[in-house]
Amino acid sequence: MKVLVPVKRVVDYNVKIRVKADGTGVDLNNVKMSMNPFDEIGVEEALRLKEAGKASEVVVVSIGPAQAAETLRSGLAMGADRGILVKTDATVEPLAVAKLLKAVIGNENPGLVILGKQAIDDDMNATGQMLAALLGWPQGTFASKLEVGGDKIDVVREVDGGLQTVSLNLPAIITTDLRLNEPRYASLPNIMKAKKKPIDETSPEALGVDIAPRLTVVKTVEPPARQAGKKVGSVAELVDKLKNEAGVI
Repeated sequence: MKVLVPVKRVVDYNVKIRVKADGTGVDLNNVKMSMNPFDEIGVEEALRLKEAGKASEVVVVSIGPAQAAETLRSGLAMGADRGILVKTDATVEPLAVAKLLKAVIGNENPGLVILGKQAIDDDMNATGQMLAALLGWPQGTFASKLEVGGDKIDVVREVDGGLQTVSLNLPAIITTDLRLNEPRYASLPNIMKAKKKPIDETSPEALGVDIAPRLTVVKTVEPPARQAGKKVGSVAELVDKLKNEAGVI
């Protein structure tokens, strides 16, 4: 079984985001970029399936500018077999991403697609669900555990009420939650080997997909500064403030 793992190049989660002065978006100049953490979990799970003998090949795919090849190399250094870059400098919305991935899947014919449940830059949490709808495949979202057996996969999902287990027929779409696994670090030998692994390049035009945006960002603003807390001298004063100022009791 071939496993396809889409990976996105995003601002590193340790970086403090700066909004542009004109409010048109986030300032990306001289900002460290890395693989979306949820996608990293997807790569790790695919590699574990391969190590368990339940997957034959792990393919990572990214949609973005030429620099997204660095993100693919990170996946290859973890252990993926090859990469695919859908090269575009345009901003690609979740629906367009899903359509591009559908086209790639049509060429690759994977038995399983594992995505991060969301990207930490836009927090859309939509691509996996849209992709499943476009393909007509079953989906297991917010996965915290996977068990592959034959032509089925059991997915333990994290839902509001606790955990839910669903059994899906393959091929299927899975989106990862944080507790699915702990991604490995790429060793120096594997980083060197990744430089020789193949990355195929294509484009939205070659895949026949229109990626014209359907959304317009009106304004981007910094979150309001958090106000300092207040110290109280007694329980009675605390209760009074909670009742009369905060209005929570």
